[in-house]
Amino acid sequence: MRAFHSDTFVLPLPAGHPFPMTKYRLLRDAAEATMPGIRVTEAPAATDGELALAHDPAWIEAVAQGTTSAAQQREIGFPWSERMVERARRSVGASVAAARAALFGETAGAGAGPEGVAANLAGGTHHAYAHKGSGYCVFNDVAVAARLMQAEWHRVRRALLRVMVIDLDVHQGNGTAHIFRDDDTVFTLSLHGAKNFPFRKEASDLDVDLPDGCTDEPYLEALDAALATAFDRQAAAPPGLAFYLAGADPHEGDRLGRLKLSNEGLAERDRRVLAELRRRGIPVALSMAGGYGRDLHTTVAVQRRTLELALQSWQAWQGLRQEAA
Repeated sequence: MRAFHSDTFVLPLPAGHPFPMTKYRLLRDAAEATMPGIRVTEAPAATDGELALAHDPAWIEAVAQGTTSAAQQREIGFPWSERMVERARRSVGASVAAARAALFGETAGAGAGPEGVAANLAGGTHHAYAHKGSGYCVFNDVAVAARLMQAEWHRVRRALLRVMVIDLDVHQGNGTAHIFRDDDTVFTLSLHGAKNFPFRKEASDLDVDLPDGCTDEPYLEALDAALATAFDRQAAAPPGLAFYLAGADPHEGDRLGRLKLSNEGLAERDRRVLAELRRRGIPVALSMAGGYGRDLHTTVAVQRRTLELALQSWQAWQGLRQEAA
């Protein structure tokens, strides 16, 4: 299974900054040390042209040239730096590369057939709008990757690629919802804490608000119902590609999550999403999205388990490909 990282580009954050920058390298180290079935590669940087598929050119230029205002930087939560720009580009590039691998296979665009599953070891920057960043998100990796895969699919297959976004970060994917609000080729689903950031939500195609303290059983019931509803709404025109934001922040040990899912509850969440997509033959690009554990190693362990389950799903995809050959 292919996975892509951007953790080489560590931001020069001030002391005491709440963003857990080191978790990305810890996750890559864990994947490389314990999961030989995953091939980890440094992500390419997204170009201005690729970013412009989902972002206003003025916003891309402001980020690239360092002319974002103090207020814009506060809304993002990061001070501007050249490394911030490079990391943001590569976080998008990682989701682009993962989507290509999942959808087209090793020789992207050449008809090799889908790998089925691939991953961005960061990403899930779903608070970024077309015209601004927010909530530690500069550019929206899923939005850019979705539109680029649609363009590449049309070039290769001469057909429309419909996309589904399954956002299970604890925070609503407001930027993603806003970008795709008038686009019926992309279905956005978000399960999130009702009282958590962002406090002013955007309208996804399907939003499920969860109460503070939500535990495994009601969460999984809500997930099953949401997936059933989402696929029912797309029955006449099903998606050919999914993006899954597998946030670790619904975990009971998360500083910002306010939900109470256990390790096994999150693992079961991942199993159900991956199994449902595999059963329907829908390739999926994962991103790790949020995770702000009181103990950083707890967050890394949750996301490591997500990768293990993704690898198992990828292996099942390969078995299905061999049977079809």
